[in-house]
Amino acid sequence: MKMILALVALVVLAAVGWLAFSFRNAAPEVRFTTVKTEDLVDTLNTNGKVEPLSWIALRAEHSGRLADVRVQKGSVVAAGDIVATMQNLELQKSLQAAEARFTQVEGEAQNVLQGGNSALRSELDAGMSRLRVEITNAEAELAATERLVSRQAATPQEAAMMRGRVNLLKEQLRGLEERRDSLVSPGDRKAAEGRIREAQTAVAMAKGKLEQGNLRSPIEGVVYQIDLRPGAILNPGDLIANIGKVDSLQVNVYVDEPELGRVAIGQPVTVTWDARPGKEWKGAVEKMPMQIVPLGSRQVGEVLVTIANPGNDLPPGANVNIAIRSRTAPKAITIPKETLRRENGVTGVFLLEKDKVAWRPVETGISNVTRTQITRGLQAGDRVALATDLPLRHGSPVKALDEDAGL
Repeated sequence: MKMILALVALVVLAAVGWLAFSFRNAAPEVRFTTVKTEDLVDTLNTNGKVEPLSWIALRAEHSGRLADVRVQKGSVVAAGDIVATMQNLELQKSLQAAEARFTQVEGEAQNVLQGGNSALRSELDAGMSRLRVEITNAEAELAATERLVSRQAATPQEAAMMRGRVNLLKEQLRGLEERRDSLVSPGDRKAAEGRIREAQTAVAMAKGKLEQGNLRSPIEGVVYQIDLRPGAILNPGDLIANIGKVDSLQVNVYVDEPELGRVAIGQPVTVTWDARPGKEWKGAVEKMPMQIVPLGSRQVGEVLVTIANPGNDLPPGANVNIAIRSRTAPKAITIPKETLRRENGVTGVFLLEKDKVAWRPVETGISNVTRTQITRGLQAGDRVALATDLPLRHGSPVKALDEDAGL
């Protein structure tokens, strides 16, 4: 019995040893991907900031309290529309004083311009009216007398007397007219007219100064910045609002200095904004940077791009995502970036050959976020090892798995 138990134990130990030996020498499982042929686009992803192409900064022209704000961020305004109003009590008092002075001057001038003292003028006007009626009647009598004289029904002396009476009335009328005209001299009239003009000018100037409190937009556009509230105290030059045209926008694209070599004028650009998922704005590189500037911990060049903004959905000042399509390789041989390795300073991949891996040096071309072009060393249909924590060596046996296995 003891002999049998010893033999069983020996068999078990042998089996365990064989299993352990087999496990240690089993080929490791490695995921592989297939080399593809596809159109590969080299896309440079970065960020940028949106600004209007044309804009103005509306500022206070004098000091005062902000009485009213008639727009808000995003409001569309026409040229001349009031954006905000300022209150200035001194200017309001100046206008009231100028208007009161004009009323006074106008009343005084009317007496002059209408012919002087109104009572005397009325008396003279009445006298002239009476004389004109008498002259009309006397001339009619003179005409009748002269007809009688022609028929020898009246004497020439009677006609002469009537003619003398007509002339006397006319002289009296001329006297009253001269007296009427002498009530106001040309100099008096000119001076009165001058005083009226001066008073009118003073009112216009006071209104103009008060009008400066109506802060109007000089252009048609969209209010994209206004932070003030009624009651704020302003000084000359203080910013009221930024107004710009936003149907087309300029994007300052921040490209890291080492990446600038991938960018050129004319390259297509796609802009996205996190606040509007799924929406894109298209443009192209228009201007390369003239200098490198710091941006936080980065050194960047500001590449300028112009985009259309239908519907004004993208507001100025927005921080946006940028994708610059720098290069395209049609029908390129491509692999995932994670398959590339560095061995002794050489870039290559582990290629599957039957049940083993073989080290294969490769040359790369353009790349995007996930894939790289292979210009030499591989062909479509080859299978290369994906990233793994297992140590791989040229000629190592492996158990090949599909790239989706174990995910």
